[in-house]
Order: sequence, then C-alpha cells, then structure tokens
Amino acid sequence: MAPDSIQNVSGSISVNDRSYALPKRPTVVVCIDGSEPGYIEVAVAAGRAPWFAKVLKSGTNLLADCVVPSFTNPNNLSIVTGQPPSVHGICGNYFLDPDSGKEVMMNDPKFLRVETLFPAFQRAGLRIAVVTAKDKLRGLLGKGLALGPGKACSFSSEKSDKATLAENGIEDVNALVGLPVPDVYSAGLSEFVFAAGVKLMERDRPEIMYLSTTDYIQHKHAPGTPVANDFYAMMDGYMAKLEAMGCTVVLTADHGMNAKFGTDGQPDVIYLQDVFDKWLGADKARVILPITDPYVVHHGALGSFAVVYLPAGVSHTEMAAKIKSLPGIEAALTREEAAKRFELPPDRLGDLVVVSTKHKVLGTSAARHDLSGLTEPLRSHGGVSEQHVPLLCNAALKAPAGGRAWRNFDAFDLALNLVA
Repeated sequence: MAPDSIQNVSGSISVNDRSYALPKRPTVVVCIDGSEPGYIEVAVAAGRAPWFAKVLKSGTNLLADCVVPSFTNPNNLSIVTGQPPSVHGICGNYFLDPDSGKEVMMNDPKFLRVETLFPAFQRAGLRIAVVTAKDKLRGLLGKGLALGPGKACSFSSEKSDKATLAENGIEDVNALVGLPVPDVYSAGLSEFVFAAGVKLMERDRPEIMYLSTTDYIQHKHAPGTPVANDFYAMMDGYMAKLEAMGCTVVLTADHGMNAKFGTDGQPDVIYLQDVFDKWLGADKARVILPITDPYVVHHGALGSFAVVYLPAGVSHTEMAAKIKSLPGIEAALTREEAAKRFELPPDRLGDLVVVSTKHKVLGTSAARHDLSGLTEPLRSHGGVSEQHVPLLCNAALKAPAGGRAWRNFDAFDLALNLVA
C-alpha cells in the first residue's frame, strides 16, 4: 500500500441492497467488543478520555441496537455487510451444522452467504485494512479480498506473528507495530489492534479500515471501574491519533454486557439440558449455546441465548410455552417465531430459541461447563438485554437523525453517507 492520500474520489458502490458513497478521506470503523452504553461516558466524566469527550459534545452520539443473539460473530458480520443474519447467515459463534450434523464454530468463510463491503470497495479501487483481536473472525471478515501490498491486509492480534503475504496480505506485523504477540486474555490483545491501525494508517493510508477488539475487559470490569477506565483511556489516545491523520472514525459495539451472577457471586444459570433431560429423558433434546468459542475464561460458555433441538413428536409450541413459564426466561420461541423476531436464518436455528432475562445465563448441563477460569463474578451477553450499543462518529450528522431506529450495522452508512 502506498502512502498517498485520497484524491478525486467520487461515486458510490452498492452492496447487499445498500449504497455507500466512496470516502473522501480515510474511513475507520471500530467495533468495541462488549461496549455497553456507559463505559465511554464514565471515562469521560472521570477526565480520562478527552477525544471521546469531544466526540460526545460535537460529533455524532447515537444509541443503536445490535442483532440478537448479541454475540461477536453475528454482529461483526452484520456491521461489515450492512444486513442482519437473515441475509448474511452468521447467527452465532457456534452452531449445529445441518449438513454435517456436527456442532462447529461458525467461523469458516463458507458459512457467509453474501459478500462483505470490503471486496466491493476494493473493486472500486480502494485499499482495505482489517485488523481483529481474535483470529476466529479473520477468515469471515477477509473473505473475497485480494490480499497483498497495495491491495488489502487482514490479520489478527492473536496470530500477528504468523501473518504472511499469501495468507494475510502483510508480513512482519510485530516489527511494524513495535509490540510482541499479546496474551489472548489481556487488554493488550485489543491495544494491539489500535496500535496496528495507527501504524497502517501512517504507512499505507488505507481508505477503508475495520478494527475489531475483544471483550476481555468488559467481561471482567463494569463501567467506571479503574481497569475499564484505563482501557478506554488507552483507546482514546489511539482514536485521537487516527483523527489527527485526517480519518473519519465511527465506533460501535457488537453487543452490550450485563452482570449475570447471584447474591453469592456465582453465575446465575439455568441449565437447559438438565431441564430437558428431566422432562423428556436423557439427551432426547439437544441444547446448543451459540456463545461457545475457545475463550472460556471470558464467559465459561454461559450466555443469554440458546437453541434447542427437540425429538420427533414433541410439540414445539407446547414446549416453548413450558420453557417460557420458568423464572428467568425472557422469551421461548419456535424456529419460525425467532427467525421473524430476530431476523435470523431459520435453517440454522433449532426447533426452539430461548432467551434469558437480564441477569440470567443459559447453560447445557452443570457438569459440562468449566467455570474455573471465572476469577471475577460473571458478566456476559447474548440476550435482548444486551442489545443497546453506542454508535459514535467524530463528525456531526449532515441532517437531524429524526425518528430513525439505528442499528450497529448502520456504521458504514453513517460514516460514508450521513456525516459532514
């Protein structure tokens, strides 16, 4: 990528039934994993985040809804496709693949049903940079990109030392950033993303950049706590550097976060597999937790959204009603009801979708969850109660927002079409 600036850029592209003006200056969209409303505001109030303070005062400060299930993969893919999971197909971090009958991570690019915005921007002649904290997203986000110098790069903090020109469009990432590979369970995993973004903007000046962090801090530290304020102060400094280089910066989140523990400090869990085993017999039903990923220290695979596959002959509507009557259940829906309400692909759901209330999580069987890594009281996500997220930009709207219902996947629309 050459460091020349954008000149004489005009026109627009159309992707997934939405149109986007080509950028007049570098555009950076940031997904702050797990950033519920409040984190930024209290860091500002504490005097730790002057750049965010300026954005809240004179930029664009909106509240948006993420998609449900409020998990990482569905929302990142919604942000970069501009559409809900019913269109792009990624409805969890983990699912029961109907083609193989196996439970698998939903991080293989083959599961993505439409292209992201990035290949379309690249075909229009723009340079693209995609940096993620966890490698589980990299393949999905980079699908369809022609990778290489002068074209695009896509890599993760987690495997920054493994980046190659052939696989990632970039090499010697750690030398460029000036940081070693960070611990996957640390704030450093996200800081590496921001540091890499700044270095890439200085060296290559990509016209479109997407930065996606990890929610390790948000899982362990509530808004206003010293560690959370330190994290947002760190981010504030990198965002100021991007703005100083002339970037339009939009920030949103993939989901919020809530406390999910009881008065004893232990996770407040409804173990659905145990419930169904009692009602229907051992393993007659099959409970899948779409929050599942390799990072068990974050959440112990406990979230507020589950899908259930029922045995033949069991009424889906009757079983949904029975589940809904349990304390701590926000919603219990049939496949068709859930697909319509939450804009999900029905062929990738179970017979039932279950959502717990704000401070409850859903598990399979108590014996199947390793909670030894939960060193602090559980904070997690996945439900309707984690749907509200910030949507910020360092430029003001060209026209009043009116009564628009904002979504986190309006981020690129906001950046390219709606701000001055």
